[in-house]
Amino acid sequence: MKIICSVYRSSRVDEMYLYVDKKDALNRVPETLLTSFGKPVLAMTLALYPERKLARADVNAVLEAIAQKGFYLQMPPSPETDDAAAH
Repeated sequence: MKIICSVYRSSRVDEMYLYVDKKDALNRVPETLLTSFGKPVLAMTLALYPERKLARADVNAVLEAIAQKGFYLQMPPSPETDDAAAH
């Protein structure tokens, strides 16, 4: 499975990203999520496929969520994760 994915960053929450199939855009994202997400700002467009490595998400989980729900929401890292990475 390979898709062209649009990645949007939240205008309200730092380091929160929404991954969607480019052809569907934001049409399959629930209105309640878009309301809490804030104005989506296009961060990048990329090809997603099972062998691709992503910095903070499992590509297979992203592909599965997009196929099933129409989107994948990447939450900001927890402060504990940031502290551990800094040491």
